[in-house]
Amino acid sequence: MLTWRRRGRGEKIAVVLCSLVAIVALMPLISITVIALRGDWTVWPHLVRTVLIDSTRVTGLLMLGVGLTTAVIGLATAWLVTMHDFPGRRLFDWMLLLPLAVPTYVAAYTYVEILDYLGPVQSMIRSLFGFTSSRDYWFPEIRSLGGAIALMSLVLYPYVYLAARASFLMQSASVLDVSRALGRGPVATFWHVALPLARPSAVVGVTLALMECLNDIGAMQFLGVRTLTVSVYATWTNRANLGGAAQIACAMLLVVFVLLVIERHGRRAQRFHDHGTRARPARILPLRGGKAALAALACALPVFLGFVAPALYLADAAIAELPRTNLTAYADFARNSFVLSVIAAFVAVVTAVTVTYAVRLTGSGTVRLAGRLAGIGYAVPGTVLAVGILVPLAAFDNAVDGAMRTTFGIATGLLLTGSGAALVYAYTTRFFAVSHGAIEAGLGRISPHLDMAARSLGRTPLATLREVHLPLMRPALATAGLLVFVDSMKELPATLLLRPFNFETLATTVYSYASMEMVDKGALGALVIVGVGVVPVILLARTSRTTRQVTAEGLAPAP
Repeated sequence: MLTWRRRGRGEKIAVVLCSLVAIVALMPLISITVIALRGDWTVWPHLVRTVLIDSTRVTGLLMLGVGLTTAVIGLATAWLVTMHDFPGRRLFDWMLLLPLAVPTYVAAYTYVEILDYLGPVQSMIRSLFGFTSSRDYWFPEIRSLGGAIALMSLVLYPYVYLAARASFLMQSASVLDVSRALGRGPVATFWHVALPLARPSAVVGVTLALMECLNDIGAMQFLGVRTLTVSVYATWTNRANLGGAAQIACAMLLVVFVLLVIERHGRRAQRFHDHGTRARPARILPLRGGKAALAALACALPVFLGFVAPALYLADAAIAELPRTNLTAYADFARNSFVLSVIAAFVAVVTAVTVTYAVRLTGSGTVRLAGRLAGIGYAVPGTVLAVGILVPLAAFDNAVDGAMRTTFGIATGLLLTGSGAALVYAYTTRFFAVSHGAIEAGLGRISPHLDMAARSLGRTPLATLREVHLPLMRPALATAGLLVFVDSMKELPATLLLRPFNFETLATTVYSYASMEMVDKGALGALVIVGVGVVPVILLARTSRTTRQVTAEGLAPAP
């Protein structure tokens, strides 16, 4: 208590605000738990038999397949562009990030159209070989668990690529040279030296990919793969069983918790240091002939399949449908998406600045813990957040409406759930960790001496933040806002469940057309979402190049 009394007014406000942010972020999880406990447990055995066992099995197989495939693609491409020189290497260095711009549900919609019986691929096969029906030849079924694994992996592998590439860049040539001096070839050096050193980073990348995989609902529904996320949505909307949906959501939270434990364990005590006085960057090995061609092909295929093919199909479909497209309606959908995403980005940045500055100002372990708890929403699937958000906000709306009717005879209606505030809440909670990471990095680059100088000149903590930190953090603030904006534009599960009546965004419009097997009509909206998603990819590529230059300069030998 004495410690609290000794704090200044600004520090106390910072602590209180940080605690409130954590409480607001945790409220959906608390709400889900309460709803699940109050649900009808007599139907739980039925849910387990008919829904949970099969959904858990399918989800487990999907995550296993996506985890292994993204690890293989991400690690292989990262090793090739980092440690080898071949034609197109500099282009692939950033182009391998492009599939991040394609939402998983957009990839599913486009590939079903491309690989369908009447699509261009099978039509070309029938034309080339003279087949007249599907019985004349075998073709893999895209609407299957295997198809889902392939599609998800093609757009999620950049998470592993980014993390592994950063790790490979920081590995010193000394370690790799020792391996080669002991008789290890390039492949053995990769397996026994470079890969173990990169394992913590790869685990982080795979975990992020699996969390995105667990969050998906649009692609899984369209492909007919019944995961836990799809089961939550179906149990709530089709069976009108909110308690059952909450109980399945709790099972999903258990899966998320396991993923977080695996991620933490993968990084535990995995620090490696180069004890030399001056480390050398790893030597880039030139590839020639067939090896160079294979390396270029290995990097080109993920880019083509994960980004180029879906983007070309969407562009072609959008142009073909343009004369029949209601551009006015699309402008309204785009405006809805834009406004909600801008508000969510602003709120996320403000709350992230509050939490980050509170940690810097107080140095309190309690405040630091509150900040970490506030970021847990990124690990929670959108459907789970939606269940936990809608019920308490709807109860609040009904209570306010009832009180206003009784006291003043005025009907307020659904103030929060009917105005889009619930969506902003969901976006901010889910993507707070994204903005927090960018702002924490930006604030960490500012010397504490500037704080001391400002305070010695009589500035309050709030004035120091306003006059010193925020101007210096403008790049970090812009990056954080942009990342939250783009993620909010792409978010589908929470938007489907929390949007007001007769309210459509680009994501829900694309989903609605796909549900009616009219993907071409939603191509324009999907193309806009992909186009917006390219922006942070370009930022990541620029940051990546800067990291490569700084790493090379930092590891370069003295002249």
